[in-house]
Amino acid sequence: MAEENEQNERLNEESAAVEPQDVNEQAETETENTDNSSANSSVPSAEEQIAALNDKYLRLYSEFDNYRKRTNKEKLELIATASAGVLKDLIVVLDDFERAILNNEQVEDIQAIKDGVALIHTKFKMTLEAKGLKQMQSKNEAFDPELHEAIANVPAPSDALKGKVIDDVEKGYYLNDKVIRYAKVVVGQ
Repeated sequence: MAEENEQNERLNEESAAVEPQDVNEQAETETENTDNSSANSSVPSAEEQIAALNDKYLRLYSEFDNYRKRTNKEKLELIATASAGVLKDLIVVLDDFERAILNNEQVEDIQAIKDGVALIHTKFKMTLEAKGLKQMQSKNEAFDPELHEAIANVPAPSDALKGKVIDDVEKGYYLNDKVIRYAKVVVGQ
């Protein structure tokens, strides 16, 4: 566009000092210039292309930024509500404990109390296993530092138990085959 303006200014300056014969030539030149400018108006200039690409880039960047914010918000909501299912199932076990405590005040039979606690323990364990929790079996297994945390080394009672776990002080657990708590063990030397 700047080139067209310069050309028009030069033509205006030249037309002031031109003779009548040159006026016809100038009219032909102007006609050619207007034909070229109308052809150029359908093709966007470099500046217009840059502006269009910049606008497209900004829109795409904004869309991606909105997507990122939305997915982060969804992840936070998912994390906040992820434990709701487990807690809902554990409330039932809590109710059983409360009923057992109320009944234990009136019961004189110790065996009934033991049986009730054993039933609640079994229900609690089954609920956790249904959610993917699995107890680690460590006793008499070879010591593995990726699964076990050695808290003591003791002389092995037999040669077969050297380098193996003799006792579980605290049991380890898997959640869907991933270790969530390492077993604290005593290792035979």
